[in-house]
Amino acid sequence: MTSQYLSGLVLDGRRVVVVGGGGVAQRRLPRLLESGARIELISPSITPTIEGLLSHPSLTWIERGYQYGDLDGSWYVVVATDDPAVNDEVSREAEERRIFCVRSDDRSRATAWTPASGQHDNVTIGVLGGGDHRRSAAVRDAILEELRTGELAAREVDKKPGVYLVGGGPGDPDLITVRGRRLLAEADVVVADRLAPQQLLDELHPEVELFDAAKLPRGRAAQQEEINRILVDRGRQGKVVVRLKGGDPYVFGRGFEEALACAEAGVPWTVVPGITSSISVPAVSGIPVTHRGVTHEFTVVSGHIPPSHPDSLVNWDALAQLSGTLVLLMAVENLPAIAERLIAGGRLASTPAAAIADGTLPGQRMVSSDLAGIAGAMQEAGVGAPAIVVIGNVVEVASQVRGGAAERAEAVAGADVDGAAV
Repeated sequence: MTSQYLSGLVLDGRRVVVVGGGGVAQRRLPRLLESGARIELISPSITPTIEGLLSHPSLTWIERGYQYGDLDGSWYVVVATDDPAVNDEVSREAEERRIFCVRSDDRSRATAWTPASGQHDNVTIGVLGGGDHRRSAAVRDAILEELRTGELAAREVDKKPGVYLVGGGPGDPDLITVRGRRLLAEADVVVADRLAPQQLLDELHPEVELFDAAKLPRGRAAQQEEINRILVDRGRQGKVVVRLKGGDPYVFGRGFEEALACAEAGVPWTVVPGITSSISVPAVSGIPVTHRGVTHEFTVVSGHIPPSHPDSLVNWDALAQLSGTLVLLMAVENLPAIAERLIAGGRLASTPAAAIADGTLPGQRMVSSDLAGIAGAMQEAGVGAPAIVVIGNVVEVASQVRGGAAERAEAVAGADVDGAAV
């Protein structure tokens, strides 16, 4: 078997020739363009996708077949036509001019092989599988996956000190972002909310300093003040601090308050968005927050303050006049008052409604009713916080397909979408 010497080519500003305008060239061009190479593509025809790449200033299409001398002055050649005779001609000229040449049709007659490659941050992975491209691609994918999840992270090499406000998603640990999971693997300190994916905390490195935000001093203001203090203090120590939240940090997560605290203290901070529960929890329960011909808008509202409270910033009367989907977060306690205010403001009492508790988790439960009865249905079924309440005709639309979808959702999440809690 031919042995290969794996090397990284610096092609920035250098001439590269690609002969052929079909599928192989289409796959090779994006990464060549990323390298900064000046690419001349020689082919009588090209695919529509390649045509879309021609706006790139580093790509030039020569609309004809290959001619001897086309390789003059090039540093690297990719030959990818469906004519073996043309490929042989290009290979001979490349050999004559001592230019490394990749062939798509016969690697045994090439002077360079394209590895299965991928990138993570500033690290480029290249794998050669001895001619078995499927194997090399599988190995590459496995390495990249472990780098992205943090399983293969070099904790002392990859770490970038600072505070990271990470959205953990709706609860299922598989729904955190790839970057969020990697940061947990690199963390020195983790400050976690009770709605953050708790299973991920078991995967933390033994030396990680873990703060359970739910157990910090009680009282909203005191608790937030202590969280801010921990973030700033550990950030100033040059540690990687992950503030792990449920959902998205900026959707009723007080994430920007923490960002401001870091900014005022001169501590570097980064937000890592998460999948907000306001959209994802209804989705996994079979309810789309929008649907063509049914609603053109959806509104996400915090219900932690009742409509009559002087501190409320929500215009409930205006919301009542909307016909789209209304998603309520943190509204379980105040739902009776909210429903009453919406109905008084003009929203029909018969508007379909649903409440989903412990969304995306094994104990997920859902009850459905109408706006007038949803609070009572929740109380009767024993469905409490945390729960997402969805009000709007999309709930009724979803019921039309619940036959098959409900069985699958029930198997995965333990939800009874007929309206009775399990």
